[in-house]
This record gives sequence, C-alpha cells and structure tokens, in this order.
Amino acid sequence: MDGMILPIIVGVFIGIAVGFIIFKSIEKSKGNKILSSKRAEAASILKEAKTDAEAIRKDKILQAKEKFIELKSEHEKVILSREKKILDVEKRIRERESKVASEVDKNIRLNQSVEQKEKDYTFKLDFLEKKEEDLDKMHKRHVDMLEQISGLSAQEAKVELVASLKEIAKSEAMAFVQTSVEEAKLTAEQEARKIVLGTIQRVGVEQAVENCVSVFNLESDDVKGRIIGREGRNIRALEAATGVEIIVDDTPEAIILSCFDPVRREIARLAMHKLVTDGRIHPARIEEVVKKTETQITQEIIEVGKRTVIDLGIHGLHPELIKTIGRMKYRSSYGQNLLQHSREVANLCGIMASEMGLNAKLAKRAGLLHDIGKVPETESELPHALLGMQWAEKYGEKEEVCNAIGAHHDEIEMKSLLSPIVQVCDAISGARPGARRQVLDSYIQRLKDLEEIAFGFPGVQKAYAIQAGRELRVMVESGKVSDTKAAELSFSISQKIQNDMTYPGQVKVTVIRETRAVNVAK
Repeated sequence: MDGMILPIIVGVFIGIAVGFIIFKSIEKSKGNKILSSKRAEAASILKEAKTDAEAIRKDKILQAKEKFIELKSEHEKVILSREKKILDVEKRIRERESKVASEVDKNIRLNQSVEQKEKDYTFKLDFLEKKEEDLDKMHKRHVDMLEQISGLSAQEAKVELVASLKEIAKSEAMAFVQTSVEEAKLTAEQEARKIVLGTIQRVGVEQAVENCVSVFNLESDDVKGRIIGREGRNIRALEAATGVEIIVDDTPEAIILSCFDPVRREIARLAMHKLVTDGRIHPARIEEVVKKTETQITQEIIEVGKRTVIDLGIHGLHPELIKTIGRMKYRSSYGQNLLQHSREVANLCGIMASEMGLNAKLAKRAGLLHDIGKVPETESELPHALLGMQWAEKYGEKEEVCNAIGAHHDEIEMKSLLSPIVQVCDAISGARPGARRQVLDSYIQRLKDLEEIAFGFPGVQKAYAIQAGRELRVMVESGKVSDTKAAELSFSISQKIQNDMTYPGQVKVTVIRETRAVNVAK
C-alpha cells in the first residue's frame, strides 16, 4: 500500500504542475490579445490627438494673425493722431511766431511814439511851471492889495470867514433839523395821537390812592379794652401773629392798623373782624383765627389771579404766575394799586398791538406780567424788571414776553416790538394825573431842575415850569436871541431835558421872544 501511495502523490503533483503550465499559457495568450488590442487603441487615440493638435495649431495661428492685424491698425491710428497733433502744434507755433513778430514791430513803433510824447510832456510841463510861477506872483500881489484895502491879514480874514460860515451853517442845519422834525410830526403825529388817545379813552378809569394804614371801625369803644386784653396780651398776640402794628388811641370807635405790607394788613383786618364778631378774644383764639384767615387770603389770591387772566382772555399761565398776579391786588406802586395798574397796562398793550397789526394776546400777556417782580415772596437785590423776567423764563413764557418784562425800564436791550409797547403803556398808565402819588419834595425838585436847565442857556431872561411840570415857558431877551435862535434854543432845551432828566409823560418847551418899540408923545 505504501508503495502505491507514493506514485499516486507524484502523479497528482505532476498533474497539478501540468495544469498550472497550461493555465499560464492560456493567460499569456489572453494577455497578448489584450495588449495588442490596447496598443491598437492607443495608436488610434494618438492619431486622433495629432489630428486635433494640428487643427488647434492652425486655429491659434489664425487668431494670432488676426490679433496682429488688429494691433497693427490701432498702432497706425495712434501714429496718425499723433502726427495730426504735431501738425496742429506746429501750426499754432507758426501763428504765435507771426503774432510775436507783429507785437514786436508794434512795440517798437509805440516806444518811438512814447519817446516823442515824453518830449512833448516835458516841454508842456516846463511851460506850466513858468505859468504857475507867474500866477503865484500875481496872486501874491492881489493878496497884498486886498490886505492893504481891508486892513486885515489873509489869516485873519480866513478865520473871520470860517467863523461866519460856521454860524450860517449851524443856523441852516438847525433850521433843517427843525423842518425835518415838523414834517415828520405832520405825517406821523396824527395817527399816533389817534392810537394813543383812543387807547387811553377806552381803558381810562378812576384811581384810588392807597396808603400804609387801614382803619378798623368799632361799634363802641368798649371793644377796645377787650382787644387790648389783660396787661395788653391780646394786642401783643395779635401783633406777633400778623406782623401789623395796632394803634389804639383816642379816635372814637376806630383802631388803626399800620403795615407797609397790604397782605398782612388785610389778614389783620379780617382776623380782627372775626374776633370782634365772635366775641372770644384771647391769645390761643387769636392764633387760630389768624391761621384760618391766612389760608382764606391765600385762596382768595389764587381766585383773584384766575379771574384776572380769564377777564383778559389770557390762557396757559403757570399756576405760580397766576398766584403772583393775585398777590398784586394787595400791592401798590406809588399809591397806585398794582393789579389795577397791570390790568390797565394789559388792555392798553392789547389795543396798541391790534392797531399796529401785532399779536394782541401776546401783548396783553406781557402787559399783565410786566410788574410781577414787585411782589416777591422773599427780598431780592435785583430790579423788579429783571426779577420778573427771570420768573417768566423759569415758568416757560415766550422770549418776546420775557424781553418785554425785562426791558420796560431799559435794564436790558429791547429785542421785539412788544417791548416798547409795554414800556409806553406802563408810562401812560402811571403818568396820568391822579394815577400815582408823588412825594412833594421830589415834585418841587423836578420843577426846579426844569427851570435851572433853561437858565443854563445864554439869552434866557425868565423860565417858568407850569402845568405840573408838563410845560416849560422860557422868556428870552430879544436883543440877544433872534427868531432863528429862538427855534434853536427850544430844540436844544428839549434835548437837554430829555437826556438829563427823568419825568413822566412829556415836557413841552415854549420859547417866547418879544420885541417892544416904545415912544412918548409930548
């Protein structure tokens, strides 16, 4: 068995080897076929590639030729344009050369003519200098002759002539100024007078002069003792609570309340009326009644302010400004009630603004608020106009209204037409006779100052301030003041009064020159 297996195994191996050789030969033949087919395919692809490359080369050669031709044509165009520009430049240069040549010829001719003219001018100048010397000599001879004839030197005659010319010019200038003023008055005074007088007539009311005392009437003198109280404690408590001086004297059935502050005086009057009516008068009751009265007055102030702005048709005022307006009822300015004055100024401003074509509501607003600085709750060092302007700015009033408040006494510059209207209406309201109370001494001093200003001018013989200082009559010496000088004197005096003095309304200056011829029949 063992001897048989070995040959079988050898036979198997030989069969495998023969099969492998046969497989290899078959694979080799297949590979040769594939290789030959691939080579044929590669040859065809290479042939096609050569064909495509040849076509592309020819196409590129054609494109290169076209591009060359295009660039060549463009280059030729550029060369042609440059040649044309060069020809134009050469043409302009030739033209300029010809112009320069002509200008040179012209300048040469001008230089020749200038030289000739210079010679002519030199000759004429010499001739004129000789003539001037002759004229100077002749003028000197004439001046000497005139000096011998007149007995005055040339300088003296010149001074006298200048002085006379100055006097004539001054007189003519004053006459011209006076004529201009009169013409302006003729054209403007009539309409202005209509506006002002119509405005005053529409709002003019009677004025009541206030003072610093109030009289509290009593039913009988027995009440005086109860008001004074034991050892004067009631009257002391009342004075301490109100800040008002209470004067109890021998005046029958009357007690005097004295205080510069009308609000405190009114509180004291109402509180005393309540105490006397109630009959219970003691310190604790006095303090209680005074506090209630203060609250009542505060409410009344607000109500007065509201009624005032409603009556005047003013809207949108800040509550603090309304309260300030109400407090005006208890303030006075030179004896004139401040609220009444402000209402009057508001009405005047509204009418004048309407006549002038301005905003009447804004003018009323400015007129009503122009004196709010006179009723401060605390003392201030600022003038009332500037203080009022600050309040108006603080509470959102318009710039025109603020400027009118601050400028109505010329503390600041006027920036709108409302400002002079408020200033004029304030003067109209305060300057009317009876509107305000003046101290007698200041009134007399103003009249004296008017007369002294008149006496300061030469030729014035007498001067009289009449009509409460609204007219100044000046008597002049007829020998020293001519008719023309009288007109000049009247104008000069009025200007000096306007510049040097402060006065309500206006002052009329009348100069009177009288010539008398006196003879005696015997």
